[in-house]
Amino acid sequence: QFLNRIGEGSRGQAREDCVVARLAWQMSTRALRLLGRHQLASLLATAADFSAMIALVELARCSPVLAAALGATLGAVVNFVLNRRWVFASAAEPLGGQALRYAAVSAASAAWNALGEHTLFKVLGLHYVWARVIVSVAISLGWNFPMQRYWVFRPRRASR
Repeated sequence: QFLNRIGEGSRGQAREDCVVARLAWQMSTRALRLLGRHQLASLLATAADFSAMIALVELARCSPVLAAALGATLGAVVNFVLNRRWVFASAAEPLGGQALRYAAVSAASAAWNALGEHTLFKVLGLHYVWARVIVSVAISLGWNFPMQRYWVFRPRRASR
């Protein structure tokens, strides 16, 4: 009987380990899907940004500097809306707080991007386009995604 309990204990532990592994797998696939949606939203926002900039320069004869600022603003709005409604599904949360947090994360992101571009292009001598690609991917994965997931669009607890 003692040996049966020992054998049962190890099978019970194996079942618990299996459940833990399954939960970890589900959490990691959920996080990967969320990351994929976040990256797709970023690509769509970048497409809106660049399309607006090019259209303003080529069709409206706008200054490239002004067009870049307007395009970036449009891209930020597109990204915010996609993140709020689709990526993080947090449209039920108050808009104002999310918008302020999003603006703060975006401002810091711009600073990180500028610092990274300076370091890779000016200091290390990489071509500016390659530097931009490397920096933007690193900032998107290491700053934007975690900050938007855990701070900007994190569901708030209901007040008691």
